[in-house]
Amino acid sequence: MKLNYFIKPLSIVGRWIVTTLFCVSAIAFVWQGAFFSNPVAMAAPTATLIADAGVGDKVQGKVSTDAGRAKNFIEDTKDKVKEAANKNASRVDQADDEGSFVERKAKSDRDTIEKRAEEDAARTEKAVDNTKNAVQSAIDNIKGAFD
Repeated sequence: MKLNYFIKPLSIVGRWIVTTLFCVSAIAFVWQGAFFSNPVAMAAPTATLIADAGVGDKVQGKVSTDAGRAKNFIEDTKDKVKEAANKNASRVDQADDEGSFVERKAKSDRDTIEKRAEEDAARTEKAVDNTKNAVQSAIDNIKGAFD
């Protein structure tokens, strides 16, 4: 059977595509190491496990350190909020000597801000503690699974 003028170029392009696909597959196969694999390297020794006891202790120490830093940051923020509230209340107090409604409102606002700062700081510190405890218990569970 003789190919006509439309089918012949299509046949040539098809052969080139098949040849290219075959070469790319062969390169990918060799690249992945299917022909030159080392079956000994496939089994990891237990000494290289990520859940090594030393690594777990390091992570727990890092978690404790970071939790302490977070608590210090929370305390500093709380103190700065209180300081700003006191500063604003004292400015109003200095501006008004008569004890007007504005002065009483500023002092009331200061007390509310300080109270909320205490509550927010306590809630945030509790959340930090809960997160730290969750991470440490997860690490302990992982270490216990490999013991």
